[in-house]
Amino acid sequence: MSGNGFNGSIPSSFGNMSLLEHLDLSNNRLSGTIPEDLTIGCVSLQELILSNNSLQGQIFSETSNLRFLYELQLDGNQFTGSIPHSLSNSSFLRGLDLRHNNLYGRIPRCLLDLSHNQLSGPILPCLRSASNSYRQQEGSYNASAPVSMDEHSEFTTKSTPYFYQGRMLSYISGIDLSCNHLTGQIPIEIGYLNEIHVLNLSHNIDRSNPITFSNLGQIESLDLSYNNLEGKIPPQLTRLYSLAVFSVAHNNFSGKTSERLAQFATFEGNPLLCGLPLPKSCNNISPLSPATPIEEKEDNDSSAVQIWIFIELRMYKFNA
Repeated sequence: MSGNGFNGSIPSSFGNMSLLEHLDLSNNRLSGTIPEDLTIGCVSLQELILSNNSLQGQIFSETSNLRFLYELQLDGNQFTGSIPHSLSNSSFLRGLDLRHNNLYGRIPRCLLDLSHNQLSGPILPCLRSASNSYRQQEGSYNASAPVSMDEHSEFTTKSTPYFYQGRMLSYISGIDLSCNHLTGQIPIEIGYLNEIHVLNLSHNIDRSNPITFSNLGQIESLDLSYNNLEGKIPPQLTRLYSLAVFSVAHNNFSGKTSERLAQFATFEGNPLLCGLPLPKSCNNISPLSPATPIEEKEDNDSSAVQIWIFIELRMYKFNA
């Protein structure tokens, strides 16, 4: 029922369809809230797509009963409030898209695309077990809710939005936390996501040096632009041999850029960086005068290995 120009509210009578597995009402002109009867009565629902409408209010109540939900797309609406903890009951959830709403507050443990909201607070250190937990669930997931050839999702990879459908969903995994108000430090746990392909933490308010990212062996696109990251760019990032897109533009990094990363990286907006592909040559930098005790402390702080706190959130697990 996508793209039919429907208007008005979603009928609460959908809640009577206990055997309903797929509901796609995207790209209409629906308004109002998601009926509580739908989230309680549709106990077999696996896929709920309500993208690009004018829905508002809370996403779900804490009494929702969508235990078999594996795809939830609510992007492009006007939802407000916090993300309900009841979503954690959907243990098969593998695709979550909540971008372009007006959500705020803290992010529940281990959810998945929450870009372009007003989320705040630290990033939860729950990601350490995320990769293993998805692998453990994969067998049971395939048994009860196999990937449908009609299942589809849009996911931004390498600065370009791509449309994935059917079995192609099994070949991409990523987290998009961009354009929020996240604070604190990126936790060391993010380094355990060694199968992730895309990570976007751009346009937030963080301060640290992303040394733990050096363990992301499968990463292809890493966007850390428009933050307050500082210190030197860790040389360990040169070991990310799958990396094809890398951006640390508009931060406070200092020192010399990596020759290998220069092939596909974006460094502008870091006035203290030098080296290719920037026009500023490291050979033209005057030696620093002896630092005062205060300046020396600040320099040590900027290069120290810092452990971050973390939250998660467009994690599309389309696992191979």
